[in-house]
Amino acid sequence: MDLIIGAGISGIAYATFTNNDYLMIDKDDEIGGYCKTIKRNGYVWDYSGHFFHFRDEKLKDLVCKHITPNTLKTVKKVTKIYYKGKYIDFPFQKNIHQLEKEEFIECLYDLFNTENIQVKTFKDMVYANLGKGICDKFLIPYNEKLYACDLNHLDAGAMGRFFPKANREDIILNFKKENNSSYNDSFVYSSGGAIEYVNSLFKNVNSQNVFLGEKLLKIDIKNKKAYTSEREIVYDNLISTMPFPELLDLCKIPYDKSVFSWNKVMVFNLGFDQKGNDTESSWVYVPDKEICFYRLGYYDNIIKSDKMSLYVELGFSKDYKIENVETILEKVLSDLKRIGIITNQKLIDYQSIVMDPAYVHINQKSTQAVKYFKNELAMHNIFSIGRYGSWTYCSIEDNITEARELCQKMKFIQD
Repeated sequence: MDLIIGAGISGIAYATFTNNDYLMIDKDDEIGGYCKTIKRNGYVWDYSGHFFHFRDEKLKDLVCKHITPNTLKTVKKVTKIYYKGKYIDFPFQKNIHQLEKEEFIECLYDLFNTENIQVKTFKDMVYANLGKGICDKFLIPYNEKLYACDLNHLDAGAMGRFFPKANREDIILNFKKENNSSYNDSFVYSSGGAIEYVNSLFKNVNSQNVFLGEKLLKIDIKNKKAYTSEREIVYDNLISTMPFPELLDLCKIPYDKSVFSWNKVMVFNLGFDQKGNDTESSWVYVPDKEICFYRLGYYDNIIKSDKMSLYVELGFSKDYKIENVETILEKVLSDLKRIGIITNQKLIDYQSIVMDPAYVHINQKSTQAVKYFKNELAMHNIFSIGRYGSWTYCSIEDNITEARELCQKMKFIQD
């Protein structure tokens, strides 16, 4: 019997693909992990902006199979950067011609003067690829706000394929013929929110084998026993989707805690009484460090609703104590007014969420540690998957693929 820890996308995907007997537990009272959705007062809010970018059509069909077709929207992504009081198209590096002339020349000059930079860290990588001007104006301040750390602490490949790359030729060609394509030019979204994808995938799971509100407390790796808040469970294989350091703690495996670092993200979902001035943006990046949030997104533009509905994201270090939500909300609203998002709109309803961990800090030590301890755990039939289980930066589709590949590797898979 397989014991699956976590009823988020990765855990549900594993249960979908395996033909082995299983139990699934989750400490929360609802399925979905970070893909939960709140529907209240006419607003549809996810825990944060979760937009599905499918490269594999078969996986897309699987995930969307049980969603009412007319609620699914394929949305052409419109992303912008709020920079010095105006909007620049994303990605920044391909749109430096939209800057003031002096800054444009500075970025262009620096783009061709990147020699002799040794690449060891994420910060080195962006400097070496795009030059000082582009990096200091957008890429570095934005990512420092997001990750809430010194970017020299991250590996050069910390964002993998998700980093918006562009060579010099692409950048120059974009001056005249716009091409802002990226890995996720369009995305699929349900008017019912991200939870509809979770609910659709969950249709493949035997709900009688799923136990919510049950927290894992300890794992006896030698005797293959898991102790929860409710009982003792004997398993053959344990599939974990919890944060990797947490799994090591529950297994009583000693490790260097300084190896694993991450940020917290506080999300405010905000519902207003009327539309705003921006009726086309999907989301907007904000590198200005005087503004408290690093990104904001428009649910109303995506699902075509008649009142402004935003998600606003703030990054904090993992050790930062978030105490006074009302004070932070006041700052968020003030900054939204400052950059012209709010004019005469009134806030009708709001919700705040803290995701901890949110973005993991990927570096050589953490990558090596995950690889080493995953091998150690596998010898005890414990397998760790998912964004936090594999301690990586990935998409939701990647999580589903990883779950399927684990089933294939274990030869417990449905066709």
